[in-house]
Amino acid sequence: MSPLEISAAVFGAVSVYLSAKENIWSWPTAIINVALYTIVFYQSRLYADMGLQVVYLTLSIYGWYHWLHGGERRTVLHVSRATPRTLAVLAVLVVAGSLALGATLYAHTNAAIPFLDSALVATSLAAQWLMTRKVLENWLLWLAVDVVYVPMFISRGLIATAVLYAVFLVLAMLGYISWRRSYLQRRPTGQLVAA
Repeated sequence: MSPLEISAAVFGAVSVYLSAKENIWSWPTAIINVALYTIVFYQSRLYADMGLQVVYLTLSIYGWYHWLHGGERRTVLHVSRATPRTLAVLAVLVVAGSLALGATLYAHTNAAIPFLDSALVATSLAAQWLMTRKVLENWLLWLAVDVVYVPMFISRGLIATAVLYAVFLVLAMLGYISWRRSYLQRRPTGQLVAA
């Protein structure tokens, strides 16, 4: 474990904790987290995850803005639910993205585990997009990827990161419970979010 990996893990845990609490400061801490993890994943030859950090940076800036101004009349955004159409579109994009990125990494890099890494990246992107829109189902996707990320990071010798993703797993459970409660308290009848 390097000091860089430990620092990245700490900022990641703080960011996800703040997200679970619907705290706007989750976004600036996420920006620091992704900057540090870009370097960590490059050093570990997890290129899909390295590239994911760059996308996370963009999504973090968007999420920060959208949480503040994405609600009705540019007010604070509240938790909503995904429509079946949104979930279907995301599923197709995740499968297509996983296959395309996995094939590219397999053919053109020395990536350690190109297809698994790519599937986790594609699913994480879908989860992160849902989070920027404050859609409850983001936490279910995070639960799914965190269960797989923990052993993957252990296999690559990224122990602090594996511990972090185990913490993410717990925080995703807590986030789902907290956001669901928030949604149920504010829910207008039939509110769903479209793609």
